[in-house]
Amino acid sequence: MRVGLTGGIASGKSTVSAILVELGAILIDGDALAREVVEPGTPGLQRVVETFGPDVLTADGELDRPALGAIVFADEARRKELEAIVHPLVFERIVELEASATPEDLVVHDIPLLAESGRASTFDAVVVVDVPVETQVERMLTQRGMTREDAEARVRAQASREQRLAIATHVIDNTGTLEDLRRRVLEVHADLTGPVA
Repeated sequence: MRVGLTGGIASGKSTVSAILVELGAILIDGDALAREVVEPGTPGLQRVVETFGPDVLTADGELDRPALGAIVFADEARRKELEAIVHPLVFERIVELEASATPEDLVVHDIPLLAESGRASTFDAVVVVDVPVETQVERMLTQRGMTREDAEARVRAQASREQRLAIATHVIDNTGTLEDLRRRVLEVHADLTGPVA
């Protein structure tokens, strides 16, 4: 069973994926892979530097994420340039990881930009972690120390809440307590792993 897991920034998607892993799912984390493919010494990092210049590197040669973020979140064309470099490299890693799963495994793909990618139909199910936009912004202000302007720009850079909900086969509301969230994830997990009708 191949599942796409998505949700807007600060929706709680990481918490949901951690609960699914506890329940035995194999997690393929798009964010982690996106970091992996631009680590020092990789062709991905070399292409990012060629495209965006040496100012996107830290003094020790790693990707300076805040510097790159300031460029790509302020300019959609630049963001698309970055995605054109990173997305194909991530996809290659995903194919490798999926090939190692057994037919009985629940393979959860944590993909922040699933609605944007147009790949929702390639999964057996799509789970969307959902919160109102104002909740996303509040969490970025309080938990990540962002300015309201930065937080709102990041929300605008992603698909809308409505676009994400339109691709969902399962919705996990994350406006309640952690216990509420865990209960809902257990329900969705049972539905995904239960006997096929």
